[in-house]
Order: sequence, then structure tokens, then C-alpha cells
Amino acid sequence: MRRDLEEPARSRPEQVTGQFSGPATGQFGDRVTGRDDLLARARGQLSRGGSVLLHGPAGIGKSTVLRTLAAEYAESARTVLRCAATESESHLPFLTLVDLLGLVADEVSEQLPAPQRAALEAALTGRGDSSLHHDGLALRLAVLSVLRALAARGPVLLVADDLQWLDAASAELLGFAARRLGGMPVRMLCAARTGTEPQRHSYDPYLRASLPETLAIRVPPLSRTGISELLTRRGYTGLPRSTVRDIHGTSGGNPLFALELGRALAESPTPPRPGEPLPVPTSLRALVLSRLGMLSTEARRTLLVASAGARPTLQLLHAAGRKDAEAETARAARLGLLATERDPSGGQEGAIRFAHPLVSAALYAQASAQERRAAHAALSTAASDPIERARHLALATTGTDQRVADRLSEAAALARDRGAPSVAAQLGLLAARHTPPDAVQDADERRLRAAEDALTSGEQDLAREVAREVLDRATDPAVRVRAWMVVIDTAGQAMAGIDAVFPQALADAGDDPRLLALVHYQLAWRAPLVEGAMEKGRAEAARAARLAAKAGDRRTELMALAFQAQMETLMGHPGAPATLERALSEPQDPTVACDHNGAGAARFRWQIMSDRLTEARTTITGLLREVRRRGMAESEVHFLRGLAETELRSGHCGRALELAHESLRLARDTGIGEGAAAMFASLAEAAGGDAERALALAGEAVRRAEEDGDLMYQSRALAALGHAHLVAGDDTAAAQALRRVRELEHRLGVSDPARGRWHGDLAEALARSGGLAEARDVIEATRLHAARLGRESVLAVLDRAEALVVAAHGEQDAAALLLAAAGDRLGRLGYGLEEARAALELARLRAAAPDTVPARSAYDEAARLLRRCKARPWLRQLEALRAASSLATSPAVQPAAAVPTLVSPAGTGSRARPGLAGSAPPALDTLAATERQVAALVLEGATNREIAARLFISVKTVEATLTRVYRKLGIRSRVDIVRLAAGRRTG
Repeated sequence: MRRDLEEPARSRPEQVTGQFSGPATGQFGDRVTGRDDLLARARGQLSRGGSVLLHGPAGIGKSTVLRTLAAEYAESARTVLRCAATESESHLPFLTLVDLLGLVADEVSEQLPAPQRAALEAALTGRGDSSLHHDGLALRLAVLSVLRALAARGPVLLVADDLQWLDAASAELLGFAARRLGGMPVRMLCAARTGTEPQRHSYDPYLRASLPETLAIRVPPLSRTGISELLTRRGYTGLPRSTVRDIHGTSGGNPLFALELGRALAESPTPPRPGEPLPVPTSLRALVLSRLGMLSTEARRTLLVASAGARPTLQLLHAAGRKDAEAETARAARLGLLATERDPSGGQEGAIRFAHPLVSAALYAQASAQERRAAHAALSTAASDPIERARHLALATTGTDQRVADRLSEAAALARDRGAPSVAAQLGLLAARHTPPDAVQDADERRLRAAEDALTSGEQDLAREVAREVLDRATDPAVRVRAWMVVIDTAGQAMAGIDAVFPQALADAGDDPRLLALVHYQLAWRAPLVEGAMEKGRAEAARAARLAAKAGDRRTELMALAFQAQMETLMGHPGAPATLERALSEPQDPTVACDHNGAGAARFRWQIMSDRLTEARTTITGLLREVRRRGMAESEVHFLRGLAETELRSGHCGRALELAHESLRLARDTGIGEGAAAMFASLAEAAGGDAERALALAGEAVRRAEEDGDLMYQSRALAALGHAHLVAGDDTAAAQALRRVRELEHRLGVSDPARGRWHGDLAEALARSGGLAEARDVIEATRLHAARLGRESVLAVLDRAEALVVAAHGEQDAAALLLAAAGDRLGRLGYGLEEARAALELARLRAAAPDTVPARSAYDEAARLLRRCKARPWLRQLEALRAASSLATSPAVQPAAAVPTLVSPAGTGSRARPGLAGSAPPALDTLAATERQVAALVLEGATNREIAARLFISVKTVEATLTRVYRKLGIRSRVDIVRLAAGRRTG
């Protein structure tokens, strides 16, 4: 039994110092993997002066968490008392009490009454006849008095591990004292073993030995990502993701079990093949199968059949020849090996569930090869599902067999149609293994299809391994080129590392247009990612589409056209709509239609860049539903991110944050698009979460893009980093990151500002940090492209940024008009967060005169809009503004009262918008009637298209009219019209 007394060597106050301080953060966070939420809950409870009871099954990590928390909070306590009971010593009375108080009792024993002192000394030393029966109240009061005396000197932290092995006498004494220590600076940090499954109040017995108001926290299993990180930290690196997935499933997320499985794999000379169970080390078998010897031989065979089945039921066991399955499984359930879930109707359909996944794996691992084949043979006829029957037939058969191989290929196709590509990959590899040696081409085709299925399911490592295996043996050019395509696809964004593949793929393609189309499609991707050459990528995609059309390969033609459309969209190329229409034309390949690089994705990108948020949401929701049905993991990662982007643009920050983190979790589980997922999670955090997390995620995204040599996502990641700095209040750092984005996108040839929407952030950061001339240059250059492409939301955001420049030149009223008009315009387009940001800037502007009605009104409106969006980081900025300027909200003040309004001259009855009060400025008197109407609508924030609709003229007429207005008034832009209006108001 461990004994330890910790008392920090520092000056110790003689009186009670009050509450504990917080933890020494940053010193111990690297000790625990995947426990951020749990640690946050525990730290919150401990920081409030409360106590924590950690509970969960053996090996789940309770002691690791306990040690971490104890190390963090030990510095804030004057006295730290520790104990860690063991099973072998749990029958010895008072042993835990000796651990806790043996080294400190002498410090305060003189303060105890003689009967208490005598009883405690007898219990701690073992001398005399001391027991709860004889000493009773005296011993109980002695323990309470010691703890109170220690607490009078300063805070006490009591750390107790493995409460389940506490001797009964110590447990009773601790419980007695704990119930009477209320109000004293004493905290308990304890851990206890409970069952493998959460049971309501299964921790109640341990709460009796804890302080009142102790928070019981169950330590949950680790996620797949957590298990992967744990294995990597312990040196088990290089494991395929499919293997990590199997370790996670077999261990049930238990860290101890996962590490033992990882060790067994590291020591195994031959790793398991796809579809085979993991090797379970003897140590774990002994741990979970200790009670197996209490079953009969026939009962063990029944359990083996259950462990071999995918979804075992009593009916399945009966069909497999296990006649006494009910009695045998009931006996196993009583021993804690499994749980039977009886059919409520009284039939035999009740599912059989093992107490832990490791029990099933250990049973299977312990059986001989002959026993396993017998179990699979029985299940090959008993299973009702054709996929299961084929899998069991394969596992029951040794050597090659054409009939078995064909059955497995048919099952793989069925699994693929059901949206289970991972299962299809395993079945395809089994089919290849059972294919006779004289059918080499069939075996290669089956392996290649299995690799493509693995790619679809997100198992990149497996796909790459199988494709390389095919390349080592295949001679058919068509098979080899398809295998090269898998190798290239598994590289993801890191295409710079596989440059040597392309010449080999081109050599294998020869002059076959169908094979050349495949290679040139991949070269189209390489051009922007590796070379930063978007125009070259567009040209390669067009070439691939022509070659595929010539060869009659509609699938590749559609993929190439979709990529060409995306390049042209980003470049602002005039042919983009026509190319997109071609990509969406019939006939459509259903797998291409929902692919993350297919025509559906290109249509979504076009819609969201064109401010069609409702249509974009409909498109992306449909795509996400379809790829989930098909089991397309990579596309699911992308489309979750796309839906998050749609919600973010719409101002639904909470929902966007949830979706972004769901995409990030899936990306990390599969290893697909982790950088891109981190990039968008950063944007979502900056909008509705935490600015510091946004910075960390953006930094991760930048690092990944740089490591991959991915210029396309490097610009997106830098834009997210700049935005996070802006939200965090560091305008200089924001401008620095966003300047790099500007340079990168210029090199790439990206001219559509709706791609990354960073331009307004850059102009805003520059305006705030003193770079007014550069800010104006960014605004004017971006406005040209946005106006040409009809990006109305970008234009409104630029107006918002322009207002900051105008305000910096002292034109406060003009800036206020511009902000109000920009916010109104963004609201009408459905950009809730951008509208709220405009209101926030107006509140900043008005805060110069905090006691005025316009200031209070602007603050109230900004608060309303930001709360509606759940934009927490921006709300924090608004609260900081209120605190700094002493703004007071006034519910009675209506936001609309802040600025006078202008009635539409077109007489359309439209909603009044911020603008001029009364007549137009004298300079507008020189304009013709139509010119004055157009100028007045400009003051309302109307777009050229909206002006054309309201005045019943064409957009070209509006543009020509504005050109005449600018020339007559001697100005250059819409902003100058606003300035004229503001001059009339203030004059």
C-alpha cells in the first residue's frame, strides 16, 4: 500500500486561508489523452471548493485522471493526504486510516481529548484492543477532530484511489467524518471501480465515504481518435487506421485493453489480414476469461459460435446446431461473460451481447483454428443474411475455391449496394484470396475493386497497401492505371509527395483515351495544389473531359467537367456557368452526382458563392443524406463541412459549430481532410465558440497545408488564421496573415472574392491598425471583381469595411449611414452574422458619445442580433465595448430611432431604410429625374439589380446612369454619394 504525505515547502499560514485556488494549468495537461471534457468538469467542481468521485470499470483510466488532478491541485493545499487500497489488503482493519493519518496525527494529537487520542493511537499502531466495536464514538470523533485540526491550519486535499478495496472500518470512519466536515476547507478527490456499463447510482456506496455535494463523474471510454493518440504516444506507431479502428472496437475504448492489444500487434510477426480478428494477448485473455473454466465444454463451444457471429441471437445459435443455447448462455450471463436480451414476445430472437467486446475477441483468439472453422461452417448455413453466409463460408474454407470466390464477389457487390463499402472491401480481399492461381486477372480485379471500396469508406492505408500489391503483380495497363489512381487518391491534398507516380501512370496509359483521361484528371488536381497553377488545372480538366467523352467514359467526363467548373468559378471565368451546366447534364452517374468532387458539389459551391443560401442548404443536405446512405466517408467529411458553412453564413453559429466539430471528428477518425476540417472548425469557433480554440485550430490547419505542400488550402487556412486573430482583437497579426492570403491567391489566379471571403477582414484589420491607404486599395480592387461577378454579400461586407476607413477620416455620419445600409443589405441576403457584425461596428462608432440615444440604440440592436446568432466571441467584444464606454442599454429605445429614414422615391412601399432626412443635397439638383432616383436608392443600400427591378429598367441602364452620376458630381463610387448625403445632414 502506497503512503505519501505532500506538504509544499513554503510559508504556511496558521489560520484557515479560505477556498482553494485554481490548478497550476499547463504543467500536467500532457499526461492525459482524450479527457478534456471530463477534466474540465472535475476542475470546475474542485475550483469551487467541491469534491470529485471518479468511477468506471477497470483499466478505463481513473487513476491516470486522478493523478493528474491531484498534481494540479496539490499546490493549493497545505496538507495532502493520500491512500491507495489494494484487494489483497482490504481485509485488514484501519489500514487505509494508517495511510491517511499515520504521518500527520502526531501534529495535532495534543489537541485531542484523552479518550480520542488513545483510541486513535491504538487504531494507527495496532497496539491495544482498538476496534469500532470497543472504541465506538471515541475513534470516530478522533478522526473527525484530526481532519478539523488540519483544516484549521490550511486547506486539506484527500486523495483516495481504488475505494472499492477500502477496508470496512476505514470506510466507516471516513464516511462519519465526511458527513460532518461541511464548511471546512477540505476536498476529496477519489476513484472507485464500478461496472463495465453505466448503472444508475452504482457509485452510491462510495459516496457514503465522501464529503457532501461530491460530484460523481463516470470516466467514459476513449474515442477512436483518443485511442489512436494513446497508441502513438506509447510508441505503437504506423498502425493502419483500419487496425486502430479494430483496436478501438475490441477494447471498447478502454485504454488498458487498447495498449495491450497494441503491444500484441507490435510483437506479432504477421499482422492480421482484413476481416480477421486481432490477436488477443494471454494477459487479457486471463483477465476477461477467468470464469470460462466454470462452463462445460459444450457451453464454451456455444459461446465460440456466438463470438464468430456478427449479430448472434438465440435463434441463430439454435440454427447452428447449439440445442442447449438458452441454458448455456444463461449460465454464461450469471458468470458475467455475456448478457442475454430476451425477446419480449417470448420467442427465441433475443440478441446475445457479450459483457465487453474483449470477451468475444478473447474467446475467439483462444480457440484452435479447427474449432474456429467448425464455428464458421455452422454459421455459413445458419445465417440468414447472404453477406454473412458468404463470409462464414470463406472463413470455414482453406485454400482456393472458385465457387467460394464467386460467392464472396457477389456478397461484396451486395454490401456495396447497401452502402457498406468497408464490408465490401473485406469481402473483396477474401474473394481474391480464394481465387485459384489460374485466374490471376480475376484476383487482381477483385483486389483493385476492394482497394476502391476501402478508399470510399475512408480506409486510406488499406487502399494504398492493396493498390501497391496489385501494381507489384499486374501487367494489364487498365488494371495498373486504376491502381495508380488509387495511390494518387490516397495521397489526398499531399500530392507533392507522389510526383514520381504520374510519369509511370502516363506510360501505362499509352495512347488509350480512357486511361489517359483518368491520368489527366489527376494532373488537373495537381496543377493548383502543387504548382499553384489554376489555369493549368482548368486546361487539364478540359482535356480529361474531352478524352473521356471520346472513350465513352461518362463517369470520368463528369468528374472532369465538375472540376473544370470549380476552377472556372474560383477564377471568375465567364465560361463557368456553361461548364457547370454540362457537368449537370444527363445522363448522370449516381456515384459522381454525390461525390465530394462531383457536379452536385460544384453546384453547391456555385450557389453558396452566389448568395443563394436557401438553395445551397437544400443541395448540401440532399448530398449529405445520399453519401451517408452509400457509406462514402470522404464525401461525408466534406459535406458536413459544407452544411456547417451554410449555417455559418446564415448566422446559425451554434449549429455551425456542432457540424464543424462533427466533420473534424470524422476527419480525424478516418485521416481524411484533417487540415480542411480544422480550418473550418476554426471559423466556426471564431463565430460561435472560443477565439483561443479558433487560433489553435487555424494554426493546425496552416501547418498541415504547409506540410502537404497544398497551396489551395494554405490560402484558406491562412484566411482562417487571420480571421481568428481579428476576433481575438489582434489586428496587426490578422493583417499579416491576410496579406499572405492576398499574395497566394494572386499567384493561384483566384479572382472571385466569394471563395474565401477574407477581403473585408483584411480591410478592417488594416483600417484599425492604421493602414488606411492599403485598406482602401483592398476594398477598391475587390469591389471591381465582386461587382463584375454579382457577389452582393461581398459588396456589402466591403461597404462595412469602407465605413471604418471613412470613420477614421472623421466622417462619422457618413460611416454610420454606410454601416446601417450594409447591415440592412446583408440582412436581406440572409447573412445573419455579417449583419450583426455591421451592427457591432455601428455600436463601436456610436460609443464615442455613450450617453446618447443613438449610442444606446446601436448597442441594443447589436446585442439583439449577436444573441440571435449565438455569436459568443463577438458578444464578448460588445460587452467589452459596453464596459469601456459605460454604455447603458435602454429597452424602451427602439433601434430604428437612431437614424432618420428616407422613403423610397419609386413609391413601391418598401421598408424604410437609413438615409437622408428631408430633401437631397444641393449637388443632386443638377441630376436628371432618373439619375436622382438611382442615387436615392444607392443611399438606401440597394444593389444595381434591386434598383433595376424597382425602377423597371435594365441593370445595364442602372450602370450607365451611375456612370453619368459619378461624372456629373465629380465622384468615383457609391461611397462618395453617401458622403454627399452626410454632408447635407451635418450642414
